[in-house]
Amino acid sequence: MNLDRRDVLKLGALGLAATVAAHTAAQIAPAQAAAARDTAPQPAAKPRPAEAPFDLLILGGTGLTGPHQVRYALARGHRVTIFNRGRKQPEWPGEVQQLLGDRDKNDYASIEAEIAKGRRWDAVIDNPSSVPAWIRDAAAVLKGHVGAYTMISSLSAYADNATPGTDETAPLATFDGDPLKETMASLRADMQKYAGLKAATEAEARKHFGDKTTIVRPGLIVGPGDDTDRFTYWPLRLSRGGEVLCPGDGRDLVKFVDARDLGEWMIRLAENHAHGIYNAIGPDYDLDMAALLYGIRASTTRGAKLTFVPTDFLEAQNVTPWGDMPVWVPGSGDSAGFHTRSNAKAIAAGLTFRSIADTTAATLAWFAAQPEERRKAGPRAGIKPEREVEVLAAWKANSKG
Repeated sequence: MNLDRRDVLKLGALGLAATVAAHTAAQIAPAQAAAARDTAPQPAAKPRPAEAPFDLLILGGTGLTGPHQVRYALARGHRVTIFNRGRKQPEWPGEVQQLLGDRDKNDYASIEAEIAKGRRWDAVIDNPSSVPAWIRDAAAVLKGHVGAYTMISSLSAYADNATPGTDETAPLATFDGDPLKETMASLRADMQKYAGLKAATEAEARKHFGDKTTIVRPGLIVGPGDDTDRFTYWPLRLSRGGEVLCPGDGRDLVKFVDARDLGEWMIRLAENHAHGIYNAIGPDYDLDMAALLYGIRASTTRGAKLTFVPTDFLEAQNVTPWGDMPVWVPGSGDSAGFHTRSNAKAIAAGLTFRSIADTTAATLAWFAAQPEERRKAGPRAGIKPEREVEVLAAWKANSKG
């Protein structure tokens, strides 16, 4: 079954896609060997101080990527200010100035008060912007008082995902109507606008900050702090043991980025005045779904049995990519390019990647530290246990038939 353009564009925003033909699970042995090379834990190294500490303003700072940016920036010796609504109050390993305001209400009074005192920031990192109006309003306050502007966009900003191996020059999605009239509420009400608005948001940033703009396009952001559980599902499921439903033949490529790798690299981009556009995805080698899952399994002790089920059978069972089977989309048809976009430019600019073992261990530790009610509810993504049992039973009956 082919995916139409609308379904593919929704992958990054909604987690929806259709399925296409694949092969059988008997061909996964090479992936096991590949996974074994990526299971050595990586000890955390204390970052070296930056050669030239600077004043950094982070819009956001308490979501998924922001805390890693703050901690890394402090470790590098930078002076950090965060701007948000103040709903989360993390404990920081150093002094962090917090300015309060609500971007939905165009409330930048706290920043304006600092600017009135003569305040200037060497770099701004804008984490949460998904509508152009947020960029426009921030620029009205910050323009002329910041050295450079970095924003997180998304791979969903691209027009399609059908062509494998495309880079940052691939065509972007378009938006019908006036994107500056859109709000976060209107976006949440119609997430089909996501791709076009992300592209328009990038254009708005370049309009105001010109060649001092850095645009980072991540795909799936994973690791400690990811409340969506789109990666977390797999470490939790494999650590539970038993027979595990796995998608396709295991050879579909996958890409993602650990939130710690993304956050720390964005600080280094600011330090190096590295402007331009970057696909922020990893790892730095071809990783397929089987290698990912065997790599995760090698980090647990429960000896889960991985059963790969062909894509067409999963489709017949209404098992969805990205939703029921997180991280994965079929590597052919209209989604052939989704997990194959080039990350060469980002790697050349210093993006590095933790091992599967490191991301798995940190993710499990983070989830174990969540409140009991959250843990008992299980992952927010992935196929439900009872449904997994049904699909595995149907596959075995089909195979015998």
